Amino acid sequence: MKSVHLPRNMEDLWLIMEQETNARVYCGGTDLLVQMRSCEVDPPVLICLERIADIQGIREEPDSLWIGAGTTHTNLLSHPLSRRCLPVLAKALGTLGSPLIRNMGTIGGNICSASPAADTLPPLYVLDAEVELRSRDTIRVMPLCEFITGPGETRLERGEILTGIRVKNGEGYNLHHFEKIGQRRALACAIASLAAMLHVSSSGVVKAARLAWGSVGPMVVTSTKVEGAIIGENLSRKTLEKAADLAQRAVSPIDDVRASADYRRIVSGNLLLRLLDARPQI
Repeated sequence: MKSVHLPRNMEDLWLIMEQETNARVYCGGTDLLVQMRSCEVDPPVLICLERIADIQGIREEPDSLWIGAGTTHTNLLSHPLSRRCLPVLAKALGTLGSPLIRNMGTIGGNICSASPAADTLPPLYVLDAEVELRSRDTIRVMPLCEFITGPGETRLERGEILTGIRVKNGEGYNLHHFEKIGQRRALACAIASLAAMLHVSSSGVVKAARLAWGSVGPMVVTSTKVEGAIIGENLSRKTLEKAADLAQRAVSPIDDVRASADYRRIVSGNLLLRLLDARPQI
């Protein structure tokens, strides 16, 4: 039987981590427990963070929002600040797993799993997310795009945990869109996904654009070239078809049991065309 620790505050956590140097830290455990059941990992000791209040919740800061890494998807999805300031993230959370998974899983766990198909990652990329990493003696902050270094790989160091995420709110953008394509309507792992934030003028011209694709490369894919192809142009089918062609060249998908690389490449471009249906009512 494994030893499971449940620290109630950060000081308890640091003491346990110093004593149990081989422990695996987790919060909701929705990914970890699957890996343990399939014998992919077998940590001798577990440390669960779910009782630490300091890493939960969402609050406004002067120029950003802070999200506790231990905040469950359900709590984040239902919070008024998420729906008001982070609609692109809220839309992604609404597609993530099942209600049971959302009740258990946390945004910090979704980030640290570093799966290319993670639903929260493309929205966090377009929101310029930064991660807050803490050890007993240090605090590091870095862009999310630098924190994740490959599938399942991050720059988290021994003795550190992810405590929070800082994101810019979506002010200045009036089109917020997230869509993923899976093998079924619900409980689907993304074959391809797109998070988009655009500022579209009253005349229909795109003044600013942020785009990020999931599940079509080893990490989330962004492309200033694709964004540049629509900035300054009318948000029209012609504009998006041109950008879609560039998007197909920007992604680097693989063949797997869920879809072929060619299919993912086509879908990556076609997802841009859905922005026509998401156009704001000016």
